[in-house]
Amino acid sequence: MTLLKKHKQASMPGSPFNYLIYYFEREMNYISISLFKKVVNHALAEGMSRDDFKGLPTSPDDMEKLQAVPADHFFELHEKVDAVLGPGFSVRVGQQMVLEDYGVLGLSWKTCSWAGEIFHRCERYFKLLSNTYVFQVKKQKDNSRVYLYRDAYRRGVALSNEATFSAAVVVLRAITDSNISPVTVSFKHQAPVNQDSYQVFQCPISFKQQHNFIEFRTTDLEMRTAKADTAIHKFLVDQVEEETKVLEINAHKIAREVEGLIKDALPSGIPSIGQLGESMGMSSRTLSRRLAENGMKFRDLIKNTQIILSTELLKNTPSSIGEIAFQTGFSDQSAFNRAFKKWTGKSPLEYRKDANTTRMA
Repeated sequence: MTLLKKHKQASMPGSPFNYLIYYFEREMNYISISLFKKVVNHALAEGMSRDDFKGLPTSPDDMEKLQAVPADHFFELHEKVDAVLGPGFSVRVGQQMVLEDYGVLGLSWKTCSWAGEIFHRCERYFKLLSNTYVFQVKKQKDNSRVYLYRDAYRRGVALSNEATFSAAVVVLRAITDSNISPVTVSFKHQAPVNQDSYQVFQCPISFKQQHNFIEFRTTDLEMRTAKADTAIHKFLVDQVEEETKVLEINAHKIAREVEGLIKDALPSGIPSIGQLGESMGMSSRTLSRRLAENGMKFRDLIKNTQIILSTELLKNTPSSIGEIAFQTGFSDQSAFNRAFKKWTGKSPLEYRKDANTTRMA
């Protein structure tokens, strides 16, 4: 299943499966620390003080220790900056992005043969920076749209979307050595009160639209880049591919290992991160850091494991609700019932009944 298809399913209400996809994508998302740093540093340059960042779940003081942060921490940072500096900061910080801010992916953009190739690289490799961006290019005869499938479930996502499109224009201009500009920009969120900073797009901007997209002339996206080099291009693409594989392996490995330990421990109660760290031969602090580096939080892994285990037991075993509550770490059935209803919108009995009805249909 492609990431785009998963995203579309996650946006759909209804089945517990769709809900679980939505839960995983919302709770396990990550953002590269390089993007987090860029927002912090430019906010400081625009006049914020370090005291203004107090209360954030990820402190700017910890940036040098991390490789990634949970996505909601990044979105909360955007909201904090917007509250202090006002509308337009997201667009302005996007204008400050340079290719080096994107790591090896940004370096690979320098060697693209044609301008629009950067978006095709984003479709495949942006997970090096975050798993919250889903791009799709739809080429038309005269104009082509670059869609960003990233619903603004909170204001920080909308602000980050603005920064993304602003940065896209900067990157295109850098690799083509031209003043390429979009034809139009469309956002799903509401318009800000002050739109002065949005003039950098040099085109009409629409808000409260059906999709987030930035549209360019197709001929502009087909423009040859200024520094296309076939040999360097291949080397950097291979490097991006390798880093992507390493990222996927590391994230998958630590998540599966922790989830396996959680699953084994749940019948005796919810384990602490210290207990699991000891089982893995590391301190709780080290385990927390490794999870954070992959955009994960321990409490979310606990919830994810409880959701998966409880739904599997309800669908595939005759165990009583009380037994399932015990096996998933709850001390009493009523607490389990409340938690399960919060997770899925259904009581355990309703979920089991619906699962059995679907199986018989």
